[in-house]
Amino acid sequence: MTLHKSTADFAELCPIRDVLERLGDRWTMLVLFTLDEGGTQRFSTLKARIPDVSQRMLAQTLRRLEQDGLVVRTAYATVPPRVEYALTPLGTSFMDPMRQLVHWAAQHHEQVRTARQAYRPVQAAAPL
Repeated sequence: MTLHKSTADFAELCPIRDVLERLGDRWTMLVLFTLDEGGTQRFSTLKARIPDVSQRMLAQTLRRLEQDGLVVRTAYATVPPRVEYALTPLGTSFMDPMRQLVHWAAQHHEQVRTARQAYRPVQAAAPL
């Protein structure tokens, strides 16, 4: 019998942790915003619009978003093969709350940066 649950166990039991862990990673929000702004897009277009993401990370992010039902991947049997990505209705439903979060971040960015610069950690008392 183990007394400690793994992080995965807590994520499964906690919807906030489970969903936000995925949506809050470094690239997910950028990919979702890019798809929201540009509609259905090919991988190369997404890569060009998010130039600092590696191909591998973009592919992993798109795969996870597809797994979570936020993005749909459509492959066309053409030569060369063509693959497009688009938001699903679930993905689209996330955009309004996400825009609110981005708006809050833009409004308060300077305050957060100022607080970070002013922060001084409390020093532990020295032993006698």
